[in-house]
Amino acid sequence: MPRQRPLDAPKVVHRTARIALRTTPAQRRRCFDLLRSGGDVWACVLELSALRRHRGAAPLVTYQELCRELSADGPGTFGELSTVGARSVLRRYSDAWMTTAKKRRAGDKSAHYPRRKKALVPSRYYAGTFGLERRQLKVPVARGAAPLIVRLTREVPYPASSIRSVTLLADGTRLCVDVTAEIEVETYEAGEAPDPDRIAGVDLGIIHPLAMVAGQGSLLVSGRALRAESRLHLAESKARSRAVARRAPKKGQRGSRRWKKYQARTRVLEGRHRRRLAQVRHEAARSVVDFVRENRIGFLVVGDPRGVLDREAGHRQNLATRNWRVGQLIGVLKGQSRGRRY
Repeated sequence: MPRQRPLDAPKVVHRTARIALRTTPAQRRRCFDLLRSGGDVWACVLELSALRRHRGAAPLVTYQELCRELSADGPGTFGELSTVGARSVLRRYSDAWMTTAKKRRAGDKSAHYPRRKKALVPSRYYAGTFGLERRQLKVPVARGAAPLIVRLTREVPYPASSIRSVTLLADGTRLCVDVTAEIEVETYEAGEAPDPDRIAGVDLGIIHPLAMVAGQGSLLVSGRALRAESRLHLAESKARSRAVARRAPKKGQRGSRRWKKYQARTRVLEGRHRRRLAQVRHEAARSVVDFVRENRIGFLVVGDPRGVLDREAGHRQNLATRNWRVGQLIGVLKGQSRGRRY
């Protein structure tokens, strides 16, 4: 049953931080085995659902029914995946099925039930089932397996008492954990609360990501960091492409091991480039939220220019608008202001 909060308890929000793991080859192999075991649980549920649908029986979709079906097979069925991790996969399947059923009852016929198998499925571990001390994370494993303790690339930005769950997942070729914490909504004393009569407008731009104008002043977040990272990445990509142009396989030709290594390295560099751009956008949104907080602005009006993305403006401007990431800018701005009464 969900926890009941007292009526006078402070309002809380849930925030999630994604942190990469620093693992040894053996730890990396074991973590990916856990994700593959989660995929086995997902495939098992799909096969069970297809079998019951073929026989005309009612599907098992609730979390309690799926857990009873899982416990009937006994422990140790899915490698080193613990019971907690296996049940988190069942919870994920049940939530996906219920969400689709709700959409279809509302008339959305484009929603589809989960019937596609996945090779890697994340596993979630709730408070009390895992160990987290500074940068050391102890991942629960099945009984009899050796302990699995991995290192985080950075410390968790939340207090240890507020952490509610960690989710092991694969972001491309990188192993990560999503740390979810329960944070109290920030309150203000008398004279420091935002004034509802103070309104500020935020404009999203290509050259400068965020520009804000208010009655108390204005703020312009420079986009020099974004442009510098993009130009360096473009120059590096062109140089790498020229260096391997002669070794590129033809259409229908199987690539060599050297070519596969080049592609793997390219994926790593592309992922690093995307993470750097996302970090700059988060820092820009943080600057706006700090300005709003210092000036006690009560309402923030954000322009949504996504309607101009479909307009034809030439190949150069079309590329600039495609790399704009308007939705991500709006999302990080909402995420930075979440937990504050604006």
